[in-house]
Amino acid sequence: MSTAFLLGYCFYNMIIDFHTHCFPAALAPRALMSLAHEGGGLRPYFDGTAEGLLASMDKNGVQRSVVLSIATKPSQAASVNRFAASINGGRLAAFGSVVPYAPDAIDELRRIKDASLPGVKLHPYYQGFSIDDPKLFPFYETAGELGLITLFHMGKDIGFHTPDVCTPAMLKRILPRFGGTPVVAAHLGGYMCWDETLDCLCGEDVYLDTSYLYSRVIKQLFEKIVRKHGAEKILFGSDMPWSDTADELRLIDSLNITAAEKERILGLNAERLLKV
Repeated sequence: MSTAFLLGYCFYNMIIDFHTHCFPAALAPRALMSLAHEGGGLRPYFDGTAEGLLASMDKNGVQRSVVLSIATKPSQAASVNRFAASINGGRLAAFGSVVPYAPDAIDELRRIKDASLPGVKLHPYYQGFSIDDPKLFPFYETAGELGLITLFHMGKDIGFHTPDVCTPAMLKRILPRFGGTPVVAAHLGGYMCWDETLDCLCGEDVYLDTSYLYSRVIKQLFEKIVRKHGAEKILFGSDMPWSDTADELRLIDSLNITAAEKERILGLNAERLLKV
């Protein structure tokens, strides 16, 4: 595999995709079918397995990927986190998942830490919570104390038409609960909420990932967010298998920012955050 990837006229020596998904091989076909249907007939871009993700990474010049799993009910957490532990290492950094309202949620955070997983993925729609609920503050504080990176799905979700539960303004209110431990706001701080990201999150102590933006975000608004927030706090993400890595890379390459800023977004920031 090449150590450099040509995109446009620039060589990028390290591309890390901070937002991908895969499933145990036996479950992948059913999981992809169900999620694609709920998302309005989405087309997956690989077969949903860890092996398929690695092959896609090779095709697109991606050196490492963060794999995000979601436990949609408390009884799933142990199996989801066992799978994460089984693929964590090498080119894949797998995050665990916990339903924050579960009676053993804080204990599960400690098990994630003990399994050497670098972080935890939370999805308020699938897991049934609002991110600024004060009942969850001890959970957030524990994640911070353990040094776990916390990544939130942010903004709208194409599979749900429900009240907003994870807006940029909500996230801004809870950031102090993590005590400075890294927090990542997916989908550039909030899918379809990018004006609010510009107003509320830019300049805050939070990383924004760029997943699922190609052909959806207004390019000039994206550039405003980069300039106001700083390229050093933005992480490339694709949302594979739900958006094509090559398309998402083209979006980053099209931005009117410097080559050095693109290098940070595409890999250097994640390299520092993951300590790889």
